[in-house]
Amino acid sequence: MMDNKITLVIGGCRSGKSGHALCLANQITGNRKIFMATSVPTDNEMEDRVTKHQKERGGQWITCEVPVDIPSRIAQISRSADVILVDCLTLWVSNLMFNDFDEDRISKMVEELQNALADADSPVFLVSNEVGAGIVPENALARKFRDMAGMVNQKIAQTADRVIYMVAGIPMTIKQEIPVSTKPVF
Repeated sequence: MMDNKITLVIGGCRSGKSGHALCLANQITGNRKIFMATSVPTDNEMEDRVTKHQKERGGQWITCEVPVDIPSRIAQISRSADVILVDCLTLWVSNLMFNDFDEDRISKMVEELQNALADADSPVFLVSNEVGAGIVPENALARKFRDMAGMVNQKIAQTADRVIYMVAGIPMTIKQEIPVSTKPVF
């Protein structure tokens, strides 16, 4: 297993997390770079954002639209991919809720994602919004979304070898697994 096989890049909106994750993923050599897009554009502004992000990635990335079933797609694709970039987990949670997944089904999907990441044959970079630093939402649905996104972030951060927190375009590594061969022996 390579160092930092699973990397979570997390931060607030417009913090630079997607760009940083792309930069890191582009450092992986190989021709089979898979971008798993969770966005389901529902208006012109979102379609424009998707087009902009596709141009930023360039032609070396293969885009797979995966709004719901990320775990099985990672399991399928990681065997032949050089790198996978999932953008973003927050939209994934929104998609799950939109598709009537309750808390138990979302938890099961997160467990499946954790297993898929642990078994992945290629490096996987995941992007997510930090949702716990803001105010308490005023309505029940928004609070449920915040709680589910927070749970997903915690579980994936536990699974990840490395977690990078983005603030104002500045990456801060907040978790870095030390490879077994370099851990101090006491």
